[in-house]
Amino acid sequence: MTRRAAPARPAKLYTPRLLALSAQLAEFPLAGPYQYQAEARSRTCGSTLDIGLDCGADGRVDAIGLQVTACAIGQSSAAIMAASAIGRRSFDLPATCTAIEAWLRGEGGLPDWPGFDALEPALPHPGRHDALLLPWRAATTALSQ
Repeated sequence: MTRRAAPARPAKLYTPRLLALSAQLAEFPLAGPYQYQAEARSRTCGSTLDIGLDCGADGRVDAIGLQVTACAIGQSSAAIMAASAIGRRSFDLPATCTAIEAWLRGEGGLPDWPGFDALEPALPHPGRHDALLLPWRAATTALSQ
């Protein structure tokens, strides 16, 4: 009798690293008025994210605040974005959003953002893609106003 090989299992989605990232959101409270504000909502799961950003005269992000009501993927993506947003040029956030969208469609490599590789297990889970994009879309919307 011939045995068939078991199908390969996808990488574990909720890794300890990913879950630990969501706890870091406490470092970025949405407090006070911001120059740029926006909200994003996931069409697939209903997750929401409010963002506030301040930018200096040089166009670099000086402050960021977040209010996130999302799954661990959305929370972790927000924490990854916020942890490296300060000091970045404001146009880096929309450019990274575009790179993430391409990566999720299979049209590009892993986006170049510190810590983003923690989200790689979400790639084979299309139902989580909108949540992953929440902070990046909110930042893009906020900065375009």
